[in-house]
Amino acid sequence: MKCVLVLFDSLNRLALSPYASDVDTPNFDRLAARTTTFERHYVGSLPCMPARRDLQTGRLSLFHRSWGPLEPFDNSLPEMLRAQGVYTHLVTDHYHYWEDGGATYHNRFDSYEMIRGQERDPWHGIVDPPLEDWRARFHPKQFSEERGTTFRTYMANRERMTGAEPMPAALTFDAGLRFLERNGRSEGWFLQIETFDPHEPFFAPDDDVEAVAGEMPGPIFDWPPYAKVTETDAEVAQLRARYRALVRFCDRQLGRLLDAFDKNDLWDDTALLVTTDHGFLLGEHDWWAKNRMYAYEEVSHIPLFIGTPGRQGGARSAALTQTVDLMPTIADLFGCPVPAEVTGRSLLRALDGETVRDTAVFGYFGGGVNITDGRYTYFLFPDDLTAEPLYQYTLMPTHMKSFFSIEELRGAVQVRPFDFTKGAPVLKVPLVAGSSSFAAHGPGAVVDTQTVLFDLRKDPGQHAPYRDAATEARLSEAIASEMERHDAPKEAFRRFALTPASCLGGAG
Repeated sequence: MKCVLVLFDSLNRLALSPYASDVDTPNFDRLAARTTTFERHYVGSLPCMPARRDLQTGRLSLFHRSWGPLEPFDNSLPEMLRAQGVYTHLVTDHYHYWEDGGATYHNRFDSYEMIRGQERDPWHGIVDPPLEDWRARFHPKQFSEERGTTFRTYMANRERMTGAEPMPAALTFDAGLRFLERNGRSEGWFLQIETFDPHEPFFAPDDDVEAVAGEMPGPIFDWPPYAKVTETDAEVAQLRARYRALVRFCDRQLGRLLDAFDKNDLWDDTALLVTTDHGFLLGEHDWWAKNRMYAYEEVSHIPLFIGTPGRQGGARSAALTQTVDLMPTIADLFGCPVPAEVTGRSLLRALDGETVRDTAVFGYFGGGVNITDGRYTYFLFPDDLTAEPLYQYTLMPTHMKSFFSIEELRGAVQVRPFDFTKGAPVLKVPLVAGSSSFAAHGPGAVVDTQTVLFDLRKDPGQHAPYRDAATEARLSEAIASEMERHDAPKEAFRRFALTPASCLGGAG
């Protein structure tokens, strides 16, 4: 068996023509014709690196900690495959793998190739940047005080890219195609091609921008804030057009991979999976981006395509699935045993029309906990996000870009194992209001905090929140059951006023 996993970042499902009829992504259409398109695929833990932990480990991490690295007790898909004699290789321009909170993921592969230059990757050094030139070319909102030095770092990288060829996503697919050229006829390998695009900033080649929007007047504005929409209609239109242009660029990179599959008859012996970590709001619900608001469908309901050798393409699956299911699926493709700690389910059954799960639970650590059964989406929040003390459970105390602070670690205590830590005790670290886990991805970031219910059949756009006691009770019971399956800490149940059906323990 051979397998290619393609992972885009922040890919809105409705920006792809297999999911929306009013957009043009011809290579995603080619992909859909060769694979099964999953219509009800959802996220798990959010945002970027928590989603990757779900993907590698096959279980939700949102109940125990925020953004962070793989833990020593985590099962890792690449390591599992390697133990079965499968060679694993990663090519990526996703610079979060370089940071403190992501530095354990890529090292699990047999080999990896890293492409530099996305967003604020600290790559290209300029001591005296041409700030006045940048201010003349770019919209003032791109220089917001909130971003600090981020825009300066981004512009230093951007200066090195002219045309499509030097773009990190193109170089990433170049590296993936080189691997296929060298190893495509060999047996027993897993290749992950992962690009940061179409994550913001929406820096796309000029040809793609012109194809989508024609000549765009005024200063460049391609980096939306994580905030409510306050921009003018023209600014909103520009941001959306530049996102579509970047998706168009991603579509062309995917087309290069599909060309290689066609040319080398890889469809006969190679599985192909294409998905994303989460979606992105482009002004829907009067919001940009993610983290601050409800995990609306635009963020939580994501694309997934799976093609396996010998299976007819062009099918669509209505099975309810989520990110944690990818790890056992890929393990299943290679005949690799799935560890007991894995809570995801193989999707190979779904390809045959079987039901995989009844619900999908998803969310951000320290925020609400959300659930869908495919008909309803329920966003459950405590009355006060910070009334119940929050703790992170870890043996790898790092945030996205830093170690846990001394202030945080002063309050840490060692507690007994959870059922997934393989007998290892862990640190219980109080969540401090000044930490990035609180302010960027946790309770300090969330603005929408009222418990609400949406009926996706009657209200697919989620414009009419309502309450219904019977439906909420049923979905709350399902959330509690999923929390039990993940040995969530006791304070998590107290926080949401949920009662577990049985006491599984945990280090609360």
